[in-house]
Amino acid sequence: MAAFSLRTLGFPEIHGDDRPIKLNLRKGLALLLYLAEVKGAVARDVIATLLWPETPRETGLARLRRLLHRIELALGQPVFETDRTSVRWSPAIELKVDTHLLESACDRGAFEEACLIYRGDFLAGFALADCPEFDDWTFFRREALRGRLVHALERLVQDKNAAGDHFAATVHAGRLVELDPLSEVYGRHLIRSLLLAGDRSAAERHHAALTQRLRDELGVAPEAETEALMDPSATSSLAAVPTTRYVKGAGVHLAYQTYGSGEFDILVMPGFVSHVERGWEHPASRTFLASLMRLGRLIILDRRGIGLSDRIGSAPDIEATAEDIGTVLRAVDARRVVLFGASECGPACVRFAVDTPRLTAGLILFGALAKGSWAPDYPYALRTSQYDAWSQRLVAEWGGPAGIETFAPSLARDPQARAWWAGLLRAASSPGGISAVLEAFRDADVRHLLPQIAVPTLVLHRRDDQAVRIAAGRDVASRITGARFVELDGNDHWFFAGDQQPVLEAIRRFAEALPREGRARR
Repeated sequence: MAAFSLRTLGFPEIHGDDRPIKLNLRKGLALLLYLAEVKGAVARDVIATLLWPETPRETGLARLRRLLHRIELALGQPVFETDRTSVRWSPAIELKVDTHLLESACDRGAFEEACLIYRGDFLAGFALADCPEFDDWTFFRREALRGRLVHALERLVQDKNAAGDHFAATVHAGRLVELDPLSEVYGRHLIRSLLLAGDRSAAERHHAALTQRLRDELGVAPEAETEALMDPSATSSLAAVPTTRYVKGAGVHLAYQTYGSGEFDILVMPGFVSHVERGWEHPASRTFLASLMRLGRLIILDRRGIGLSDRIGSAPDIEATAEDIGTVLRAVDARRVVLFGASECGPACVRFAVDTPRLTAGLILFGALAKGSWAPDYPYALRTSQYDAWSQRLVAEWGGPAGIETFAPSLARDPQARAWWAGLLRAASSPGGISAVLEAFRDADVRHLLPQIAVPTLVLHRRDDQAVRIAAGRDVASRITGARFVELDGNDHWFFAGDQQPVLEAIRRFAEALPREGRARR
């Protein structure tokens, strides 16, 4: 059996039987790589459109036939299995692709192996002139793989520091900083690891470099948490800094954190993306979460496929997210919990409250809607075509502060907020991954569950919310027996953006009015 290996992480290379092969056909190389990544047969029409987008169909198909022949001549053997309509790599070829090896290592939890495989960004420096669809495919694949690398590095930093191997943690944290130099979370990972390793001078250098970058690029100073790391008296307590923990449920590892203590457990589900560490990085988000800690123990988690939790092959739907909530609550020994479900996570909290009323002390929905898309009897959401156009635009802008003008108009011109949001998106998901998440939410519908909610419920919605119309919030409240609806001023969709105090005050009043048996005993 002939063997070929393809290197795609970095500038692409082909090896056949352990020897490099020179292929002076740029589109031929692109075709081999594309077929290897897709892992199956691809329609000839699709390939012709991908490689010759401005060419008439018959001309493109003729060019494809000639290209297939030239590739096999250059490689010295047949490598394709073809029929009248499709093309694929021959099953008789033993094919190894570094991206597949990377993903397999991540799926097995072999994060060090994965980081060694990642030698550079996907198809770095390789592009095809006048082939925008190929370039788009390359971009999305590159971002997905980069997200896998970030996830692996974050896990390694945590695991190495927990095991006392602080020097190794600094190496992985340094690579995170290279990937996102403006992230204070990653900067703190590196500084903290260096301090734990006993290299204070290096920590001071990196602190100074981070300070300079933040000032030059964003016009801001480091946060208090970053500055506190450099306090000599704090070094002995570095290991006690709250860390992300993991629990395994339904075959996936879920990342979660707990903060504080008190009469209540308050679980926060922030929306379509999350990142349990980077969520604390923006001052407004941190202030809001810290304020909730005054009411009780705060619990935050990343649902499967998002943030620091395991990446999976399918989007986390409402039922899966509700299952993840239960897994984490069992891990933290929660007795009764107030669920705070914002935006797209509202329906999953509804599902959990209906299925597990004995564990749910109360339900708070913020900027949520009961159905992802328009229907004749549900005029409060975008039509499917509008939703798809919006999500495609959001995905196309991934890597930057995508959607911030809609989600948080009050922060849209803030350089620090824009950099934070862009970094959180890159760390939380890939363009392809989030596209599947948005598609799953588009098809969601929990209207039938709302009348079944048997726990105290508070529905909060800003009057001029730019992402979800307030009518959707009113509709949710009207379907829940005894629900209280609070209309808030402002146009921000993020609960922590804009004026936080009315939101926090409504939550406080709701929590204090819960029946005493709905409070967790500590």
